[in-house]
Amino acid sequence: MKAQIALVFFLCITITAAWAQDDRGTGAWYMYFGNLRPADSPFSLHGEIQYRNHNMIGDLEQLLIRSGIQYNLPDNSATFTLGYGYIGSEPVGDEDFRVNENRIYQEALLRQGVSTVQLLHRFRYEQRFIDGQDFRTRFRYNLFINVPVTAKKFAKGGVYVALYNEIFINGERLDNIPLFDRNRLYGAMGYKLRDNLGVQLGYMSQMLNSRNQGQLQLSLHHNMTL
Repeated sequence: MKAQIALVFFLCITITAAWAQDDRGTGAWYMYFGNLRPADSPFSLHGEIQYRNHNMIGDLEQLLIRSGIQYNLPDNSATFTLGYGYIGSEPVGDEDFRVNENRIYQEALLRQGVSTVQLLHRFRYEQRFIDGQDFRTRFRYNLFINVPVTAKKFAKGGVYVALYNEIFINGERLDNIPLFDRNRLYGAMGYKLRDNLGVQLGYMSQMLNSRNQGQLQLSLHHNMTL
């Protein structure tokens, strides 16, 4: 019964997201998330790369590269990160123009379990240096919900539903910068290739001030221990 409820919830999220997309069509994000942690150490390294397209393939929207140094509480209930990211953005169909952004961020990730369901609360504060001139800040909150579908749960061979909703709030409220920046709603099916390696295929609806945009997402999640 729990698996059926999770699947119905996933389908509802996906259908709602697909209905909300704009006339530009569906884009695609291809992503890798990795964490490297020495054994018996509270510290770890985070790295990720995201290749985001305006369409399914070939028209680059953004290239995002992000890294960070993490501190993990002994009971693994929370992780705190100080990191840096580079984001290069291109308008639709224009490969000769790119907006370059360098970003510093601080993050707290809180883990919570409800029965077999995993809940994660991520709070992130960003300092954004855009094209070396424009400085902005932004607050983000993301609620992740991971629901196991099979008996193996989140171990090798396990299937799960991954959901999240993230809201972005600008730190500055100017004439051309509203307080609300965007909201992302995501639903996916996940599969654990190994205990420490999982893949997700899902759909995200991104609501901006002027439009909505839908993206298919394929992501690889890898936790490594030395």
